[in-house]
Amino acid sequence: MLKSYQFMKGCLFVSVALLTFVSHPAVAQKKTHSTKVAATAKPQSEDRAVSRTKQPDAAIVQIMRDVSPLHVQQTIVKLTSFYTRHTLSVNNPGAATSDKGAIAARNWIKSEFERYSAACGGCLEVKTDTFIEQPKPGPRSRIPVATELQNVYAVLHGTDPEQAKRIYLVTGHYDSRNTDPANSTDQAPGSNDDGSGTAVSLECARVMSKHKFPATIIFLTVVGEEQGLNGSAHFAKMAKAEGWRLEGVLNNDIVGGNRTPGDTMQNNNWVRVFSEGIPIAATEADLRRIRSVGGENDSTSRQLARYIREVAGAYNFGQFTPKLIFRRDRYLRGGDHTSFNEQGFAAIRFTEYREDYNHQHQTVRTENGIEYGDLPKFVDFGYVANVARLNAATLASLASAPAPPGKVRLLTKQLENDSKLEWDAAPGATAYEVLWRRTTDAEFPEENVTRVAVTKANLNQSKDNVIFGVRSVDAKGHRSLVVIPEPERAGE
Repeated sequence: MLKSYQFMKGCLFVSVALLTFVSHPAVAQKKTHSTKVAATAKPQSEDRAVSRTKQPDAAIVQIMRDVSPLHVQQTIVKLTSFYTRHTLSVNNPGAATSDKGAIAARNWIKSEFERYSAACGGCLEVKTDTFIEQPKPGPRSRIPVATELQNVYAVLHGTDPEQAKRIYLVTGHYDSRNTDPANSTDQAPGSNDDGSGTAVSLECARVMSKHKFPATIIFLTVVGEEQGLNGSAHFAKMAKAEGWRLEGVLNNDIVGGNRTPGDTMQNNNWVRVFSEGIPIAATEADLRRIRSVGGENDSTSRQLARYIREVAGAYNFGQFTPKLIFRRDRYLRGGDHTSFNEQGFAAIRFTEYREDYNHQHQTVRTENGIEYGDLPKFVDFGYVANVARLNAATLASLASAPAPPGKVRLLTKQLENDSKLEWDAAPGATAYEVLWRRTTDAEFPEENVTRVAVTKANLNQSKDNVIFGVRSVDAKGHRSLVVIPEPERAGE
């Protein structure tokens, strides 16, 4: 992880004790409220909203049950066994045939994806993204010579020809480092940073490959994070250049949960979800619009973070809770989700609640009675499994849902207290939900929902006082990401 404002990064956490609660989730029926309205009819007042029941998807419940803390542990221990996964270890003498280093690690990851694919009859397309990273100028460069980097990933293609164009992605970085960012030969276990995130991506591939989804899911592991987000930057630029409809990226980095003996400050029920507010890829026109409508808290990445919270509530994760952190990342840190943000994609970062810096970027040693090093014994494998469940449930919910509504607009052609919204129909949608919240609220309350069967709504809420959002719903109750309307004036 780079200690730089340019590259930002984070952490997460949950305990083995929760596994007995979540591994067989008793998914509760959760009541929400909505009001059905005609094309231009007024909804009932918010305190008289009609209740509806959101039924859990049995396939998603099964996916959550299939996540195995034991398998997560085996993955992390195996990754640690490569001694170092330093990005520059590919240049070490004998690296191509060694059982240590980044080449050995990436070959094993690829073999795991291929093994999962064989188990599902070839359902995964296993691929590599190989490129030469050129040396960076300056005395502090972390890529001193031209270096071959390779991202490894598996694609679970969507079953619906149109919906399959929509892509959701989960990632973690498989490279590691010790105290010296240029040391590619000495031990760098990287069990938590980021063996844990790599394990999440692999575990999601293992359990989700047993199922089919209308949209496409990519399970990615990247390299070069510790040297400057190199792998994720290359992959994100490729996705942008090839015009991928990449609608959501879940980055997992330091999601191992801290098990340092004597640490009483850790909270094993929380995992942090970082998301950018003002998009880093925003144009000047975007910034003017954001300022004019008060949209500083409504980037696509924020909607993705809110979606994760809703999934956690719908699938009864119990005390294990995603905590939304409304900033791109931690102070002085960076992560691979930022590479995707820079290309205009919605992306968030999962990270444990409270980090132990003695077990990050540290050469393995004991000094003054303190044990340093990122070793497996400091990882809570049950916590990682819970993070994997949350990732998998989110990916499955997104990939099962219809496409988000298109060209959502809030009509501002004249001064009036009512609010008129219109949008384009979404493939797979049988209904739409209009949500609203006060401008000072962080999330959309469940009770502030109006359901319609058409592509417009006229609401008796003043656009000046609230924030609106619209999402698609299919016949089984799967919901898309929320889309915030653009203001539309007369003649536009």
